[in-house]
Amino acid sequence: MGERGFPQRSPLLRCLAIYGEMPGRFALTAVLLAAVNVALVGQQVMVGHAVQEAQHGRLVAAGPDGVLHYDRAWFWVALLIGLSLARAAVQYGAGLLSLSIGQRLLTILRGRILTQIQRLDLAYHWRHGVGEMVTRMTRDADKVRDALINFWRQIFETGLIVAISLGLLALYSPWLALGPLVLLAIGIGLLWSEADTLVALDRRIGDAYDAVTQDLSEGVNGVRVIKAFSLGEARAERFRRHVDLFRVEARAAIRHACRRIPLPQTIIALSHAWVLGLGAWMVAHGALGLGALVAAMLVVNTLVLRIESIGRLLQVIADARASAARIWEVLDAEPVINSGSAPLPEGPIGFRLSHVAASPLGDGATVLRDLSLAVRPGEVVALVGATGSGKSILTALLPRLVEVDEGRVELGSAETGWRDVRTSDLHALRRRVHVLPQESFLFSDTLAANLRLCAPDATDDELRAALDKAAAGELLARLEDGLETRVGDRGATLSGGQRQRVCLARALLADADILVLDDATSALDAQTERRAIDNIRKLRAERPVTLLIVASRLSTALAADRVAVLSGGRIIAEGTHEQLSQDSAAYRDLMGL
Repeated sequence: MGERGFPQRSPLLRCLAIYGEMPGRFALTAVLLAAVNVALVGQQVMVGHAVQEAQHGRLVAAGPDGVLHYDRAWFWVALLIGLSLARAAVQYGAGLLSLSIGQRLLTILRGRILTQIQRLDLAYHWRHGVGEMVTRMTRDADKVRDALINFWRQIFETGLIVAISLGLLALYSPWLALGPLVLLAIGIGLLWSEADTLVALDRRIGDAYDAVTQDLSEGVNGVRVIKAFSLGEARAERFRRHVDLFRVEARAAIRHACRRIPLPQTIIALSHAWVLGLGAWMVAHGALGLGALVAAMLVVNTLVLRIESIGRLLQVIADARASAARIWEVLDAEPVINSGSAPLPEGPIGFRLSHVAASPLGDGATVLRDLSLAVRPGEVVALVGATGSGKSILTALLPRLVEVDEGRVELGSAETGWRDVRTSDLHALRRRVHVLPQESFLFSDTLAANLRLCAPDATDDELRAALDKAAAGELLARLEDGLETRVGDRGATLSGGQRQRVCLARALLADADILVLDDATSALDAQTERRAIDNIRKLRAERPVTLLIVASRLSTALAADRVAVLSGGRIIAEGTHEQLSQDSAAYRDLMGL
């Protein structure tokens, strides 16, 4: 990800390093902000000089004829107004550049999170919920963006103001600068001591917000189930509990900040009293002019206001440190499955699993153990097994969605040779092995756009042909807009069987050599399912397609060339339906024979 390899750097600094990808805009903004702050202090010094001239009667002068001349007064007015307008214009430009940099930072962060989410294995997503991923991409990324924009602007600007202000006070008198310097050191030290506590409090807020987002996501995605079982009140109550927990954690953080932040701000504000008291004494003893005292008071007022804002900035940064840590937990996660480089054998391919063991969650709970299965190119094999026996895990091994712990998964044939999937190019592997899960997922787009996901250049005629092969040809006649019909979120406008057939058509358009149907025809009636399988069989005339079907119905098993029975994490029986009906009690029990 670019920043890996720097574990010693804090997550927030690693996010700050992203600014290195936009050096031009960053440098220009820094120059403009420096000009704005120098001009601000310059204005205050000019006000002091104007007051000094007024004290000595030079601001308004009387001519020989007794007429008052305001030339000097108008000079100072014009100079201060001109400088204010110039500073406003430069500050406007700096503000626009800061917003641009902030949006660019947010774009980069969210892009990296999304890319990383796609890189990570299924096992990672099984362990982490959707709400957690959404929170990191939205709330956490926003907090980091806001903190970094405020951080580098305020730290940079405040650093300039502190250096210039203390330097100017020291020019008037070293004693004037000493008091604010000591008070600043004490106040900032007290503020900094609260940073770790604020980080811990915000981390708890982030965890509570994860639960809120997860509940919200499930409430939207599972609305059909919620309505079907009349779970609205129960889900709403669950959501309220998570919101209440989030509110409690947020209040705890606010209370802590309200108790601890005002004290150091009050200490810093004492700089006003120091400069006013000591400055007045110096004016009374002739050691300092009135104009210099006015300029010193204006300067120290700007200094105190800037430093006081560091208290709020520190809280923002503490929140961002927690958010940045949560973001880099995702970005630093390494996928277990990495691509090989070897090409797959050309031509039709089958697969074989040899003494395979797999524990998909990596928690030591082995689902498959000592499993062996071989399928020839072009063969149609049904896989049957009890619920929870590991059928979906077995299908996920073929395109390396899940990695084996032991044994080998190989693609190829006796004629072309076999290639271990762990040494194969991952992109090519997943183009040639397509797994169609039971959950029929369609994007909120048109029917044509969903079908073209795996074949962007497919023509409308090719889309219709794929729908026909998937036994969904009559679907177009029922849709008012045909291929341009929008299918809604997750295909909500289609029935379960229609969604499964559309997904099957999409899989056929992918033109894979091995097609795995993980109970992907469960919503189809037996006749339609048989028609779709027969259509896939006909593809053998063009190019053999190896078909593995996870079956839970007798009709599916009858449509296969061969049936494999999975039990106890291994294949315990193989053969035709007729053979297994005679020889395998487990198969008879599963099929209800």
